[in-house]
Amino acid sequence: MKFGAIDIGTNAARLLIGEVMKTGDQSLVKKISYVRIPLRLGLDVFEDGIISPKRAKAFKKAVMAFKLIAEVFNVVELRACATSAMREAKNGLEIQQMILKETGVVIEIIDGDEEANVIFSSFLLFQFDLSNPFIVVDVGGGSTEISIFYKGEKAHSRSFQIGTIRMIKKKVDVDIWDTIRTWLDENTRENVHYQLYGTGGNINNIHKLLGKRGNEPINTQELKVLYADLKALTLSQRIAQYQLKPDRADVIVPASQIFLKIIKHLKSTELFVPKVGLSDGMIHEMHKKHIEKRKKLTK
Repeated sequence: MKFGAIDIGTNAARLLIGEVMKTGDQSLVKKISYVRIPLRLGLDVFEDGIISPKRAKAFKKAVMAFKLIAEVFNVVELRACATSAMREAKNGLEIQQMILKETGVVIEIIDGDEEANVIFSSFLLFQFDLSNPFIVVDVGGGSTEISIFYKGEKAHSRSFQIGTIRMIKKKVDVDIWDTIRTWLDENTRENVHYQLYGTGGNINNIHKLLGKRGNEPINTQELKVLYADLKALTLSQRIAQYQLKPDRADVIVPASQIFLKIIKHLKSTELFVPKVGLSDGMIHEMHKKHIEKRKKLTK
């Protein structure tokens, strides 16, 4: 069964066409088609509080294109979720209704907790040792979600209003880092080693830039060196030297900074990158729902 997942993020909109495949005891989301459009809704929202008519028009076209692609692949179900920028846009509900009327696609505007839960539903498919305490940090354009787990069960989770586009637009609260550090101190245990996992397009890109493969973790020092190199370059130099897309070349620096600050506070030496995102989790959840529905029909 093929499923379509539309992820409307603060920096970009993505369509993933995929299916869940079994390989032995492990299930994986097989990516059949992936399309990414740099809508950058956050540039409007964090500056003016709304999605502009021009960007709303581009938004509608992107969703219509995604719907047509999904139809070509004969997906069983198409689901669309929007995160931080749509949550905060004063005209978010208006845009949501316009998209539904013009394209027939229902966009779910989900909160930070649900976003983290959907991402983690796919995270569990990977062959990581989840028996020990671990922390998942998802850095997006408008928010950063941090979740703390014990024996594979989530104990604490919070969404913080700091993300790459928000940092670029200088719309981050001056006390945000104190807030994050205090929350981490209150919700982690002393003398406990936490495995650290990072998700999001930027950390996936960083993992690739550092030449990492598979489940190989990023060493903290390696990330520090790369961050210093990227920060010292102009936007055009980052694009040329690291073969980055323009809409990645600007956000990869603040993303690195967010990860490094959290890593430093947790005194971690490495960061694992499972390379899963919201769209992977959405496909996993749709697949699970259809399997359960099929079982009920066969009873």
